[in-house]
Amino acid sequence: MSKLKRSTKETRIVCQVIRGTGSAHITVDEPFLQHMVETLARYASLDVTLEAEGDMRHHLIEDVAITLGLALKDEVPTRAARYGWASVPMDEALVEASIDVGGRPYYVGETPSRLYTHFLHSFATNLGATLHVRVLRGEDKHHIVEAAIKATGLALRQALQEGERVFSTKGSVTLERVD
Repeated sequence: MSKLKRSTKETRIVCQVIRGTGSAHITVDEPFLQHMVETLARYASLDVTLEAEGDMRHHLIEDVAITLGLALKDEVPTRAARYGWASVPMDEALVEASIDVGGRPYYVGETPSRLYTHFLHSFATNLGATLHVRVLRGEDKHHIVEAAIKATGLALRQALQEGERVFSTKGSVTLERVD
């Protein structure tokens, strides 16, 4: 478990993520972002502490996603179940998410909010996960985005479960930095 501090000319973020009970302590001046991070934490059973401030909404949302992904990357167990998927209905909206936390960053999917499509893309890339999000139906942007976050959280919860073996034909992958 480590605490990340990410600072740029545009944002300042302090974040800690551990697999736990789904509790979230979020301090950010963007109410919908706060709601989405709390939702992701709850549905993924992650304990998230986050303090973030930024010069504009786009920078804040993107940099929070980057930092969350990097913080969670350290929490992926060696023997993770690796794959997870979920469908979430929210009123008229129905969204599916499928994830592989096996270290291959890739994102496919669109929500009706470019900012939250970018949030999911930045999160998955920095987590080192393949994430597919598919909006099956919906009209209300809030419902669609929230269903996408909930589905991603539930899929993450499955993928992060510890198993008895490394779930890969490659076995465990190690990477060593050498001079």
